[in-house]
Amino acid sequence: MNRKQTERERIRKTFGVNRAISGEYDPALAARCHNGTFVGKTNGTIDVFYGIPFAVPPVGALRWKKPEPVPESDAVSEAYYNGRSPIQSEWPTERASFYPQGEDCLYLNVWKNRTCLDAHKPVMVFFHGGAYGWGGTADPMYDGTNFVTEQPGIVLITVGYRVGLMGFVDFSEVPGGEAYSDAPNLGLYDQIEALRWVKRNAAAFGGDPENITIFGESAGGGSVSLLPCIPEAKGLFRRVIAESGSVALTFSKEECREFTRRLLKTSGAKTMDDLCALSEAELMRINEPLNPYNNFPQRDGKLIPEDAYEPYRNGVTADVDMMIGTNADEMNYWIGEIGGIIPFGFGIPIKFENDLKKLPKEDRARARRFLRSEAGHWIWKLSAFYTEMMFRLPAIEQAEQHAAHGGKVFLYYWMQPSKLWQYGACHAAELAYVFGNTEDTVYTGEPANRELAKRVMQIWAKFATDGDPGTPELLWPPYDGTTRETMVLCRKPRTERDLRGEQRKLLAPLLRYRINPSYATMDYRVPFVYRSIGKVLLILALTVGLMIWGIHSLF
Repeated sequence: MNRKQTERERIRKTFGVNRAISGEYDPALAARCHNGTFVGKTNGTIDVFYGIPFAVPPVGALRWKKPEPVPESDAVSEAYYNGRSPIQSEWPTERASFYPQGEDCLYLNVWKNRTCLDAHKPVMVFFHGGAYGWGGTADPMYDGTNFVTEQPGIVLITVGYRVGLMGFVDFSEVPGGEAYSDAPNLGLYDQIEALRWVKRNAAAFGGDPENITIFGESAGGGSVSLLPCIPEAKGLFRRVIAESGSVALTFSKEECREFTRRLLKTSGAKTMDDLCALSEAELMRINEPLNPYNNFPQRDGKLIPEDAYEPYRNGVTADVDMMIGTNADEMNYWIGEIGGIIPFGFGIPIKFENDLKKLPKEDRARARRFLRSEAGHWIWKLSAFYTEMMFRLPAIEQAEQHAAHGGKVFLYYWMQPSKLWQYGACHAAELAYVFGNTEDTVYTGEPANRELAKRVMQIWAKFATDGDPGTPELLWPPYDGTTRETMVLCRKPRTERDLRGEQRKLLAPLLRYRINPSYATMDYRVPFVYRSIGKVLLILALTVGLMIWGIHSLF
C-alpha cells in the first residue's frame, strides 16, 4: 500500500454518523444550541464537538441554492464525527478529499479547553483553503486540539462549505439558470450562514458572540477578505486573519463561464432540469475531470463588486480589525501540485506568456524588468513574479486601502522555509505552526519548530482577543501606506519597513489587470512552446545525425 492509500485509509477510518441520543448522556459534555443539544467527546482537558449542522442540508430542491438556516429543536444528538467533505476529486495534499463526500456537507466542529472557565472567550472561526475546489474540516491539519491546549482562552471552530461544482458555478447561460442566480458564490453564502449560527450559539461553548475572529488560508484567506465587503455578513465578526489570500482570488463572469461549458459537455445536460436530475453519484463522477478547472468566487456585481477592492477603497471594511500576510515563496507550492519541477518549469512560462500578451507594451516591460532584477534561474524568477502578483501585492493593496480609511491592519511576511526540496517558504507552509500540529509534515517536510509554533499561536490568539498581535517581547506596529511596517515571521521574527519596496513599486501598476490563477482557457500557441518544440526537434535531429554517423563509421 503506497503513502496515498495509507493516508486515505487512515482518514476514512475516522468516519461515522452522528446519531440521536434518547437516553442519558454526560451533561458536562453537552452544548445546548438553538437547533438541539450536542454531546461531544473529551480527552480530559479538551472537549470537541464534531459535525454540528449549521444549515439545512443543501440537497433535493435546495441543490445549488442559498443555504437555509437550521430550525430550532430540542433533540439531543451525538457530535462525535466530522460531517462529510464537500464533493471534490481526491488529492494527496487535500486530505479531506479522502474522507467520505456528499452534497450534505454543511457542518462545523468546535474545540474548547475546559480548564479555562471564562464564559466569554474569544471565538476563532476557520475557513479552509483548497482553491475553492477542495478541502474540508476532516483534514488532520485543521485539528484544533493543540491550538486550544496552548491557548486555553480561545474557542476554535472549523467550518465546511460547498466548493467546486456545488459551490461556485455560473448557470446564467443555462436554460432555467435564472432561478439559480446565487450559484456563483454559494460557498460564501454557506460561510455567512455558519457565522450566523456561531453568533447565535457561541455562548453554549463559553464563547463571546461579540468577539468573533474569522481566519483562513488560501481560498479561506480570500473568503475572510471578501466577507467584510458583504452587507449580509456585517456584524457577524469583529476581526479577520487572512493567510495567503485576498480579494484578488476572484474571477470575472467571463472567466467563470468556461467551467459551465465544460460541465454541460461532460454531463450531457442541456438545461437546469437535466442538471438537477443528476444523482449525487453522477455528480461525483462528473466532477472528476472538472475539478481542476473549478471557479473562484465571481465578481458578479451583486455579492461581490466587479472591482473587488472597491469596498476597501470606500471604507466599507474599516470597522473590522485585520491581520493579513503572505509567504515568501508562495508559488513554489505548485511544484508538487502539478507533478514536479519539470512540468512546473514548462507550465509557468506558458502561463506568463498568456498573461503578458494581455498587457500594453509599457507594462510588459515592467514585468520583464522585474524578472531581470530577481536572482536565480528563470523558473524562480517567474515563481517570484506570480508570488508578487497573486499574493503579496494584492495583500498590500488590501491592507493599504483598509488603513487609509482608519481600519486597523497588521501585515506579516512568512519566511520560515519548508524542508521539501525547492519549496522554500511556500504556500501553506505556516499552517502546521498556526494550528500547532508540528508533526504534520505535508507542507513542512519535517516537524515544525515548536518554539516558533508556540509564538505563532500566541500571535493569532492575541489578535483574536484584543485586535493587537504584538506582545511585550515582539512589538508589532500597525501597517499604513507611509511606514509600511511588516512583521517577518521566522525563527527570529523582526519588523521591516517597506519590505521589498522596489519590487512593489515596479509591479503595483499591474494589479489593475487582475492576474489570477485562471488557466481553463490558456492558449498554448505562445513563443515558449514554439521554442521548446524547436529545441526538441533540434535535439532529435542531432541524435539521429550522430546515430547515422556512428553507423557509417562502423563500415
